Amino acid sequence: MDISITEYKRCDVVKANGRIDSSTAPQLEEALNSIIEAGRYKIVFDMSDVTFMSSKGWWVLIETQKKCKRYKRGEIILVKVNPNIRDSLNLVGMGSYFQMFDDLTAAVGSF
Repeated sequence: MDISITEYKRCDVVKANGRIDSSTAPQLEEALNSIIEAGRYKIVFDMSDVTFMSSKGWWVLIETQKKCKRYKRGEIILVKVNPNIRDSLNLVGMGSYFQMFDDLTAAVGSF
């Protein structure tokens, strides 16, 4: 799995590809934590090339969301979520926990 981070004026865009599972989730967690530790709490996670998301991957995103929303500093927004991944998120009742967009420009503009 490759992870790229692009810093914009309004937010940071994180893009990952491939599978996010128990072996690759720590990489994602490290990348997201590096953004938060730099004092930036508005994150857009581009999931257009993510093919699978395990429960470990969701826990990384949930923990990141908690850190970002603490003290109303920001949040993590999901973009271009694969329909199967979105269905699994809705199935466990977490679909409303994240804002989701189909367009990267709209997601960045929401901040």
